[in-house]
Order: sequence, then C-alpha cells, then structure tokens
Amino acid sequence: MHFGVWLACFVVFIIVEIATQGLVSAWFAVGSLAAAATSYLGGGIVAQIAVFAFSTTVVLVLLRPLAATFLNAKDIEKTNVSAVVGKDAIVKTKIDNINASGLVEIDGVSWTARSEGGEIIPEGKIVEVIRVEGVKVFVKEK
Repeated sequence: MHFGVWLACFVVFIIVEIATQGLVSAWFAVGSLAAAATSYLGGGIVAQIAVFAFSTTVVLVLLRPLAATFLNAKDIEKTNVSAVVGKDAIVKTKIDNINASGLVEIDGVSWTARSEGGEIIPEGKIVEVIRVEGVKVFVKEK
C-alpha cells in the first residue's frame, strides 16, 4: 500500500471516532499511523499490514481497559435533578400533601415539596430529598 492510503485510513478512523465517541476506531487510527510510518520508511505491503495489525492489537489490549475505566468512572459528579436526591433541605413552607402545599430550599434554590410518607412537616425542619418527580421533590423528615 501507499503512504497516502494509510493516512487516508487514519483520517477516516479519526472521523468515525469523533462521530461515535465510543472508542470504536481509535485503535485502528493508531495502527494506520504506524503502517504509514512503515510505508514511509520503505517497508513492503506485508510489513505494513503486520505493523498495522500488531500496533492496533497492542494499543487495544493495553489501553482499552484504562480508557474504559476512565469513561465509565463512577465518580462522575451528578448534575441538575439527580444532584438533589439524597441532599438535605430546609422546609420553608409547611409540607401538607392533602392541601398541596410545601416548599423547601436546597442549596439556595426553592423547590415545591411533598412528604414521601404523607405526614405533615412543619416549617424549619430539616428533611432529606428521596426522589424528584417533575418539579417536585419528595422528602422525609430527618
């Protein structure tokens, strides 16, 4: 193969990787660069293919577990609605499910609140957010 063909393969693999963002073809891009270097240095087609296969395999075997661990990290910071579940809140307006009233403050933001168990929770109490449904948080007294 020609040096330019390997570079074209590299570009295609990079475009696929950017489009999928799932570490699908990054390994082949590295292999394509290694094969392009082999071609540039005068290696024959058998050597180019061997270098492509070997480098792709080595990079895949060595880096895939590390990359997968990084991409699937459990310590990803929660955002938006999922961030309030489990947090403490201060009851600003008495929570009474029957009268559809209740307001809590979580990190300076007011939320409509309902009691998880149906009990009335007076103003000033500290509660824990159990779940979120739409724009309402369901809480229980601590």
